[in-house]
Amino acid sequence: MTTLGFLGVGAMGSKIAARLIAAGNSVLVWNRSPGPLADLVAIGAVPVATPSEALAADISFSMLANDQAAEEVLNDGTTRTGRIHVNLASISPTAADQLTGRFAAAGAGYVSSPVLGRPSAAAAGQLHLLAAGASDHIDAVLPHLNQIGKRVWRIGQVPSDANAVKVAVNYNLIHVLQALGESVTMVERRGVDPSVFVELLTSSLFAGVAYTEYGREIAAHRHTPPAFSMALGYKDLGLARDLAEAGGVKPATMPALFSVFERALADPELATSDWGAIAEVTRRNLL
Repeated sequence: MTTLGFLGVGAMGSKIAARLIAAGNSVLVWNRSPGPLADLVAIGAVPVATPSEALAADISFSMLANDQAAEEVLNDGTTRTGRIHVNLASISPTAADQLTGRFAAAGAGYVSSPVLGRPSAAAAGQLHLLAAGASDHIDAVLPHLNQIGKRVWRIGQVPSDANAVKVAVNYNLIHVLQALGESVTMVERRGVDPSVFVELLTSSLFAGVAYTEYGREIAAHRHTPPAFSMALGYKDLGLARDLAEAGGVKPATMPALFSVFERALADPELATSDWGAIAEVTRRNLL
């Protein structure tokens, strides 16, 4: 039995940790608040009191909300060399570079492996995982990445490259959400059933999971409970802006997307909804 550490068991992290437990690993779990730990302990997880206890495992994972949380929690106090940490979260390439250096200074390896998929995909083991870092580090953690998802995409040797790719993927997804919101509203106002329109899209030219899952939810005005919060979506849009600026790219649509998110976050209902609710900004003429 392999002992793994896991830090951050929110909506996504809890599903991933559960899969590692189901695969026969002993998983040391830590979370800022104790509430989410109960379900994992019930299926065999071992709760620990500090992040360092989870990070002391030969291989540890984290799924933390943003750069600040990752930098605070992964302030490793242990000194044993040879460990490998896998960061599954969507953080900035800059933060990933800093964390790579921090773990290297402690004699530990660091792999960036942000995930593509929603909590339901995580629970079913259907995530796609991006993986970047030293080849031997990825090789060492690959069996466990395969326990988490359906495919591991090896991006390269520099951990932060995986984070850059994830940022770019989410930027595409934000466009899908906005395009669905706009096109659904256009036909809806003609009296066309939005669910029929979405079925047409997803049965013909746009069969991807983003269109099928979010399309159905947008057609039905179904945005709660949030699988991915509006605030986290806005955070990811900010990461895309930083990535674009770093590369000298000037995206034409980015200012409009910021405006949409800011209007959504200013609305008490939409602010607490899934990020797919940016579609309602167009529907409600909030721009």
